[in-house]
Amino acid sequence: MSRFVRASKYRHVFGQQGKKEYGYDNVKVTNSAWDTNVISASTRYVSLNWQSSGGGAFAILPLPSPFAPLPAGFPSKLPDLIPLARSHSGPVLDTDWSPFNDSVVASAGEDGKAMIWKVDSGAFDGWGQDGWEPQDFDPVARIDVSPRRVGHVLFHPTANNVLATSTGDHVVKLWDLASPESPKSVLGGHADAIQSLTFNPWGTLLVTTCRDRKIRIFDPRTGGDPVRVGEGHSGIKGARVVWMGDKDRIATTGFSKMSDRQVALWETGSLSNVKTITIDQTSGVLMPFWTDNNILFLAGKGDGNIRYYEYENDNLFPLAEHKSSDPQRGMCFLPRRGLSVSDCE
Repeated sequence: MSRFVRASKYRHVFGQQGKKEYGYDNVKVTNSAWDTNVISASTRYVSLNWQSSGGGAFAILPLPSPFAPLPAGFPSKLPDLIPLARSHSGPVLDTDWSPFNDSVVASAGEDGKAMIWKVDSGAFDGWGQDGWEPQDFDPVARIDVSPRRVGHVLFHPTANNVLATSTGDHVVKLWDLASPESPKSVLGGHADAIQSLTFNPWGTLLVTTCRDRKIRIFDPRTGGDPVRVGEGHSGIKGARVVWMGDKDRIATTGFSKMSDRQVALWETGSLSNVKTITIDQTSGVLMPFWTDNNILFLAGKGDGNIRYYEYENDNLFPLAEHKSSDPQRGMCFLPRRGLSVSDCE
């Protein structure tokens, strides 16, 4: 049998939709056309780009998880008025939680600012009870990043209080939150809008995808110019990138000139293409997620399914896909320390 079926311990991995109590109803997701994952999570909280009037806002909610139940009495159907993080004057485009503090989240907005928020442990006491009134969150720090929008915000994986932001003037700025008056490093060379960015697991290198169809790798310690530049997907729509752990490979999703959705593998030393796979011809942007058990997950915006592939010997072998009748708007992974690994693996 092994001559016909590739041996893999992940052949029968399947996704299971969470129970109703592990979710929220009456959620008002943003209508912004800017392409980010919309949602982000720590082990305690979830942030969600919110559709609100009077400037930009995002919601901060307790994480509904099988491994850490919601606070007693917390409603799974959200009231129409909930506390929001509202200080941006334009739509909130992206959020990211600190890997060092599960109560600290950064936000990026159309108003050219990044903000840092800290969730108080008693922020959700008394939710939904008689006489309860929503109290909006206030930021603990504001950073004037750019006169144009801040499209992405990303915490450094190994250095506390280091934050990366991408701006509408096509640069990535690195900030020390202890002294945010000016950026510590500015990474340039992009000829068009930055579509995604990510650090390698050690935080020594940063890679970006750009609307000019190029992939750039930066070493912020050596200066603001990219150390490697390569040709990416041939279509200009929504390219994303994820670092494949310690494999010296990056994976990107994007589109061909004929609007085929693709996933591609690249060698980080030269940015030469290792493999490109055509997925389908649907128009939704694919969001890639890498896990350190060598599985690459692809979730398409507007899709009802999540595909997963096993990486082995520079090949991606399709395992299966999770199918749902509900199309997804955004997706994020929980930090592994927030899971019950013995139950899941």
